[in-house]
Amino acid sequence: MEECLKSKKEICKFITCGSVDDGKSTLIGRMLFDSKSLYKDQIESLKKDSKRLGTRGDELDFALLVDGLSSEREQGITIDVAYRYFSLENRRYVIIDSPGHEQYTKNMATGASHADVAIILLDARKGVLKQSIRHSYIASLLGIKQFIVAINKMDLVGFREDVFVKISNDYSNMLQKLPNYETINVNFIPICATMGDNIVFKSKNTPYYNGDSLLTLLESLPINNHKSKEFILNVQYVNRSNLDFRGFCGSVISGRISVGDDVVILPSKQTSKIKEMLNTNKNVQSAEHKNAITIRLEDEIDIQRGDVIASIHNDIEIHNEFCAMIVCFEEFDECGNYLIKIANSTLPMRIEILHKQDITTMQESKTKTLKMNDIARCKISLTSKVPLKLYEENKQLGSFIIIDKYTNCTIAAGMIDEIIKDSEAKRYYTQAEIDLNTYIRTHYPEWECKRI
Repeated sequence: MEECLKSKKEICKFITCGSVDDGKSTLIGRMLFDSKSLYKDQIESLKKDSKRLGTRGDELDFALLVDGLSSEREQGITIDVAYRYFSLENRRYVIIDSPGHEQYTKNMATGASHADVAIILLDARKGVLKQSIRHSYIASLLGIKQFIVAINKMDLVGFREDVFVKISNDYSNMLQKLPNYETINVNFIPICATMGDNIVFKSKNTPYYNGDSLLTLLESLPINNHKSKEFILNVQYVNRSNLDFRGFCGSVISGRISVGDDVVILPSKQTSKIKEMLNTNKNVQSAEHKNAITIRLEDEIDIQRGDVIASIHNDIEIHNEFCAMIVCFEEFDECGNYLIKIANSTLPMRIEILHKQDITTMQESKTKTLKMNDIARCKISLTSKVPLKLYEENKQLGSFIIIDKYTNCTIAAGMIDEIIKDSEAKRYYTQAEIDLNTYIRTHYPEWECKRI
């Protein structure tokens, strides 16, 4: 494990998703076992757990390698997102095992937001199910470009070629209805997770399949690791350790910066130069993507949590209204009191539901309320302007969560797909401003007052 973390190999993060009982955890366990990525004590523990908790008699139950919660082992399901790590010749991997149950879709969406590849598991006996479509839709929304559709449990249908072809065609027809489907690369592969067919090694049970094994595919698929050249740091904390020190802490979310470079503070648009940078209390001359640093500027500028320090030449938008696709975790409606959290900024918001997306028929419908697992396109207005980018350009400044103001529960997550310019946007007025404006116009009509 330590060697895996220190390695300079390319990192590939993949998520397993699909409906419940499609074999996601078993697939991961078998992959780790057959690729010899387990330690001896893990194998011994698996043998003991399989006898005590397993569902496969005397054989190893590979799902137990991933399902660690007691409730998961008791029910034989995945509830929380599980992360596993291993390394091979070309790449090192982060495995994201997501739950299949509808009530845990929010956990799947959380995991998918970090993934480069989505492995969509389908049960050969059941084909493409509603939850399979929902997970595929969410993975597409989150910008995953590489899909591997693993048709599992082929042993239960006699490894029949016609079953594999039919399910592949059904999924391909569905895929054309997903957002951004033109940019998605799809590979289909027949597998049996319990027996290991076509996972690490090619199987003799599928002579009609001419492609690579699942692990060989993961080793060779191109990963989109494009990094923006513009420097962006979202301020998380203002460090005032003594009277002579004021530093701005955060992680670099794109680009590279060096001491002496010119920067601009957003949304205030004030400019300055980098005076000093520190990483774990040590001075550094430069920092790049994913580095956690503290920045000191040559000028005294009022900067607070949620502000952005960026390159002078950048294309970050400063606006207060945008459209986005959202995935609902809880029921909510347009009239609720909500907060939005974009990067490190949290502020009041107002939401208008433009349409709800039916993932089964792919039809759009009008509504003012959304239920758990609904997917919808909304227009969101904020009380003040903040730095924004489209999700496809920058995940940190282009994604957000919606929080219930009173319960503090996260009720939805969203991805910005359109930023509404000032000329097109209406100012979002608070109720206090509306009441004050009405009072002035009623009692002091001689005063000039902008009508809301």
